[in-house]
Amino acid sequence: MDLHDIAARLGVGVEDVERVDRLAADRPSAPLPAKADAPAILERLAVRPDDAAEIMEGWPDPGSPLWTPELRWLLDRTIALVRADLGGHAWLVPGPELPRERGPAWRHLYVYAYLALVDVVTAYHRDHGIDASVTWATLADLGRNLAVDRRMRREGWPVMQSWLTLHFRGGLYQLGRLQHQRGDTAIDLHIPEAGPLTPAAVTASLDEARAFFPRHFPDEHYTAFACGSWLLDPQLLEYLPEDSNIVRFQRRFELDPYEEPEGLDADVEVLRFAFRSLTTPLDQLPRGTVLQRAVIDHLRAGRHWQWRRGRFSL
Repeated sequence: MDLHDIAARLGVGVEDVERVDRLAADRPSAPLPAKADAPAILERLAVRPDDAAEIMEGWPDPGSPLWTPELRWLLDRTIALVRADLGGHAWLVPGPELPRERGPAWRHLYVYAYLALVDVVTAYHRDHGIDASVTWATLADLGRNLAVDRRMRREGWPVMQSWLTLHFRGGLYQLGRLQHQRGDTAIDLHIPEAGPLTPAAVTASLDEARAFFPRHFPDEHYTAFACGSWLLDPQLLEYLPEDSNIVRFQRRFELDPYEEPEGLDADVEVLRFAFRSLTTPLDQLPRGTVLQRAVIDHLRAGRHWQWRRGRFSL
């Protein structure tokens, strides 16, 4: 198919299609699981019944009228693109943002790509001696992100579709309370929506990681834990009590000098995680927690949040 024609039919820029074509090149794709097996796999991936029903409704059956040639091309090349970087641990954009209101095939195309990669990434985990409990705890972030996207009225997925490439390439692992992303000399920490961020839970997760990475990736040598997050913004200390979980998490880190992050708006990220909404007016947001009140009051005062990076020794 002509790439310009594909781009026009998908309603995306031709440069996005050319990028997918270039990165996928002649790399092998991977088949989706059998449709009969999909419900059990979706359950293991913690996909909620309402999301699972949509995914099954849009399944890429042969001859399905939902799946145009350009959608099938993009699905195949997306799988190949992500698979080609198996073992990678950097942020990866799997493909262009699609008009998801056009139906389940459009809405969940990248979910189908990740389903096709389940066998690929689980084999990668097995090759590295990683226990299945870690594998499925890690991959279950797919279901968690779909649920969050639904709560956000479909506002969240453009970020999530790239975020999940880490999980399905073997670049990130859920170890207890925290997610740990492989890197160069530091393990990057991420904080899923999975209960209180208590000091005990954080310490247990860090201890698990200290044993996990030397065991399963002995050729990689880490010297520090690192994190980039609005949770490390020192301005939070103006609002939160000293014994709050967020403050105690923040106290672990030595912060890097502040630099405005390119292409990232910390105010937007705070709203994404504190309220799971990007468009609700400030005066209509809930004020049910100390953190929510802090976020709202800070922004209404004309101030801005900061995305900060910090680290501490392994």
